[in-house]
Amino acid sequence: MAETLKLTDALIRSLPAPARGNRVTYERGAGAVRGFGVRVTAAGAKSFVLNYTVTGRERRFTIGAYPGWSVAAARDEARRLRQAIDRGEDPLGERIAIREAPTFDELCDRYIAEYAVRKRTARGDESAIRRVLRPKLGSRKVASITFADIDALHRKATVENGPYAANRLLALLSKMFALAVRWGMRPDNPAKGVSRNPEERRYRYLSGDELRRLTEALAVHPNRLAANAVRLLLLTGARRGEVLGATWDQFDLAAGVWTKPSSHTKQKREHRVPLSAPAQQLLAEMKAEAELRAEKMKREISRYVFPARVGDGPMVEIKTAWAALCKAAGLSGVRIHDLRHTYASLLASAGLSLPIIGALLGHTQPGTTARYAHLFDDPLRAATERVAAIVAGDRAGADVVPIGRGRR
Repeated sequence: MAETLKLTDALIRSLPAPARGNRVTYERGAGAVRGFGVRVTAAGAKSFVLNYTVTGRERRFTIGAYPGWSVAAARDEARRLRQAIDRGEDPLGERIAIREAPTFDELCDRYIAEYAVRKRTARGDESAIRRVLRPKLGSRKVASITFADIDALHRKATVENGPYAANRLLALLSKMFALAVRWGMRPDNPAKGVSRNPEERRYRYLSGDELRRLTEALAVHPNRLAANAVRLLLLTGARRGEVLGATWDQFDLAAGVWTKPSSHTKQKREHRVPLSAPAQQLLAEMKAEAELRAEKMKREISRYVFPARVGDGPMVEIKTAWAALCKAAGLSGVRIHDLRHTYASLLASAGLSLPIIGALLGHTQPGTTARYAHLFDDPLRAATERVAAIVAGDRAGADVVPIGRGRR
């Protein structure tokens, strides 16, 4: 008959530490859980283990340390694990999978390297990840993050940064977790179903007086490069990223054309737009100054129209300069993107059609340009007043010949 050995507190306390490595003492005999034992290390540490074989591979699962785990509790856990093993489960494999499962930090790294790099808003995504998401979720396992976690993060961002910024953060998280599902990091998207904050479309346009004050502030602003970036935004209606990322080879100053590559536009398609005479003059003067500086420093001119102060890349942001300009010009509640709206409003006020405005702004959908339809109120009102003057026969109100009755 096989010798019977039952683990007890007295037996475990009496087990000596080996000279090196570790030694396992297994229960055996009637009533013993197969593979259940206690391991003693050379340092004297004792813990309960369960040995088992799955798919031909021997495993040793550590249940817990003694005396934190009592003998009875460890035996019950060993019995439960043995039942799971008999059903084909692999407790140690599952534990290893959890330990080696990707963290949110790893998801961030992959998102930036494989996805954000292709986006116009890559720098904005990287900034949000660095400032907000990594500190909050970085060390968490991707699979452990819940709907409640995302909902709480969104609500906190709403309070701290406002509803619009919080919604942009939620959209970023939703995309990241959608990719996590595609990459096999988790089975579902925990951001799905989180209620977004209501948003009202904000269309702010500079009045004639505000434009005059901004122009005066631009003339004396110390950061000439940032001031010129704002000027080009006003003169072209381009997006901030398109202007700051512009390279000299995109401009044909002789023909007065700016060809924006598909990688720089929101619609992911090449956008060719004419440049006004003031825009051409601004760019020509900037290029001449850049070439003169490069010649003095005995180096080649930067390929970027708005190069960064340090490194070979483009200028990333003009937020500080814009805040200073708004303060100097007495502008309130004006974002950099509102310069694009202002450009569109000036086109509408000049009587240009929505298709023309859309073509200049690079819109591919008529509905996108339709947001500016209300700006036609003034030119339309002026037109209908002219018709009214004609009908009424008011020569002072319209430089036309009154309409006659015609023949009866």
